Amino acid sequence: MMRLPRFAYRAPETVHEAVTILAGEGPSARVLAGGTDLLPNMKRRQQTPATLVSLRRIPALHRTSHAQGVALGACTTLADLVQDRGIRDGHPALWQAAAQVATPHLRNTATLGGNLCLDTRCWYYDQNWEWRRAIDFCMKKDGSTCWVAPGSPRCLAVSSTDTAPALVALGAHVRLESADGTRVVPVAELFRNDGIEYLAKRADEILTEVLLEPADGWRSAYWKLRRRGSFDFPVLGVAAAARFASDGRTVEQARVVLGAVSSMPQTSVDAAELLVGHELTDARIERAAQAAGKVAKPMDNTDFTLHWRKRVAGEMVSWALRELRGDDVRAARVRYARHDPGAAIEG
Repeated sequence: MMRLPRFAYRAPETVHEAVTILAGEGPSARVLAGGTDLLPNMKRRQQTPATLVSLRRIPALHRTSHAQGVALGACTTLADLVQDRGIRDGHPALWQAAAQVATPHLRNTATLGGNLCLDTRCWYYDQNWEWRRAIDFCMKKDGSTCWVAPGSPRCLAVSSTDTAPALVALGAHVRLESADGTRVVPVAELFRNDGIEYLAKRADEILTEVLLEPADGWRSAYWKLRRRGSFDFPVLGVAAAARFASDGRTVEQARVVLGAVSSMPQTSVDAAELLVGHELTDARIERAAQAAGKVAKPMDNTDFTLHWRKRVAGEMVSWALRELRGDDVRAARVRYARHDPGAAIEG
């Protein structure tokens, strides 16, 4: 049995109290929300913080507002997101992403902020301490070599968050708070293309809120590829969003984002530019899908072969764009994702 290492536990009741603790404890402290990723990592000794600062008793982090856009507290559970009809109707990409994370049991505990800040993953990293010691550890923890590509100067662990590509496609922002003050940044600027330093958030900052603009003509979709129909992390995530003109057919703005193909979500500017000013014809969708597939550069550090994962990226983008067009894609969703997001609705 793997056991947690020793740590101090703090349970503040306000954001101010939480950021004050982080400022005092320094880099040895970590925030704890749902704990579905952090606690298993601690058992494997991937992370060994001296202090855990729990966010669960802070009411402000559990609040949701649908006035003038959407404001979601970082401790909103994924299960609560799945039950939110406003999210389902106005921002379906986020709803679909949340509905496909892990299992119902984990969604009841896992939080939106935690999924956004999810640790990067890799075959050589996500093992117990004894296994990693046997191969002389890796660059991400305790070693100096990236075993995915031994000549690489940086860690190539992959971003496996489902909600991040969806929120980048939706143009969302996050609120970050520290003892020094508050800043609001686009979700797209929250990440770095580095498997170790994958967040642009400082260690003393807490992600407190996710902010979404009103839907206002935008349609969105999120597609996930994994081996099983539940539990598994994505080996490919595709988020697409487009704002349509008053005719309901011509694209005025667009974003196409790929997840799980790099250490951060990858946005295809070329794909978006090919869509703007045009209707989503089959030919236009095919051109955009091919352009989006070019930003997919998966490495051999997760399930399925990297060559197949790259090849299928464009195909999944095409299905996401067909969904934006209004096609009935339910059968394709079940074939690719082995999962119907609608089944995640309970009650």
